[in-house]
Amino acid sequence: MLDNYFTSLTSFVARDNTSADDDLNPYGYTPSFAVGILFMTLFGISTFTHFCQAIAYRKWFFLYTAVFAGLIELAGWYGRVWSSKNVDNADAFTIQIVCTIVAPTPLLAANFIILARIIRKLGDSYSRLRPRRYSRIFVTCDIIALFVQAGGGSVASGTNISQSQVNTGSNIMLGGIGFQVGVMLCYMALATEYFWRFSRQRPVRCSTEGENKTGVIDHRLQLLIYALMFNTACLFIRAIYRTIELSYGFNGKVIRTQWLFCFFDATMVAFAMYTLNIAHPGRLLDENDKNSPTQTKGLSSSTELSPTNFVKV
Repeated sequence: MLDNYFTSLTSFVARDNTSADDDLNPYGYTPSFAVGILFMTLFGISTFTHFCQAIAYRKWFFLYTAVFAGLIELAGWYGRVWSSKNVDNADAFTIQIVCTIVAPTPLLAANFIILARIIRKLGDSYSRLRPRRYSRIFVTCDIIALFVQAGGGSVASGTNISQSQVNTGSNIMLGGIGFQVGVMLCYMALATEYFWRFSRQRPVRCSTEGENKTGVIDHRLQLLIYALMFNTACLFIRAIYRTIELSYGFNGKVIRTQWLFCFFDATMVAFAMYTLNIAHPGRLLDENDKNSPTQTKGLSSSTELSPTNFVKV
């Protein structure tokens, strides 16, 4: 299925990949109208679904994370569809470059919040950070990365700008995405350590509740954890691609190759968004379940998956 999708994507791109040798063309190619409509449709469906799920499950943080990210992606792909009809339009190029570079940032914030809530449910004695600090620290870093990338995109685009301004904007965006990669690496390292310690019952400290109270991972929560891993991997692949792309500058081969952008940016973000549609925390993470079995200092009342028989993640 993925091979068929990739073949279709490259054929669509090749069909509209004209004007690649035009030095005045900011893309180095003409954005594909068909691919633009495809991704506007995909992001539109996912965004609307996230909005409905946020209301239905009362997970309000999804409104300013996943829904916000989807709306920005829609704006970015609208800019690319516009460019497919008028490739030299500076406004269309500015919209797409700024929006597609910053759109995944709010979605990444959702991952930080979800991990914090998983840790709160399972027990924070295995975590280096308190659950609340995950949200505060990583979401703050995410916001900083968003503004840096957006600022760089604004500097690098527009009408009548010099090559020096383009290079400056590109370097600012590169700094923003590089900072985001560093934040993601820290997040993944802390998450990996948490689940490693949880699976081996090696707490870092006593729980904030005064005792090492440990929750259990049932099959629903396990599915959410795997979904969070896949989601983060998609966003990390996209961030690495963007880092490589911007390191070569706006005249580099990577940024001027349309299928690379469509696959390593748009497709990865779409995978990440749909993953949380399918494995939604509102359905899989019941934070208010007072009857959730716990294990306190070795006394287990659970027949579910406990730390000792938890499948490693």
